[in-house]
Amino acid sequence: MAQTDADGKLAVIGTQVLTATEDLYQLVDFLNRNLKDKNVVFGLAKAQEDGKMILTLYRA
Repeated sequence: MAQTDADGKLAVIGTQVLTATEDLYQLVDFLNRNLKDKNVVFGLAKAQEDGKMILTLYRA
């Protein structure tokens, strides 16, 4: 069962701003496929800063 906050969103465990690389999407996909049974989900979004990405870890 997914843990959500009062707005119905997944609970954020932590975030990290990283330099964008082509491999980040592959890494997030790998982590999500292999850790789904641990009730965690990773998200990746473009940051407002040029060349940066935001990696977010959620409790599912």
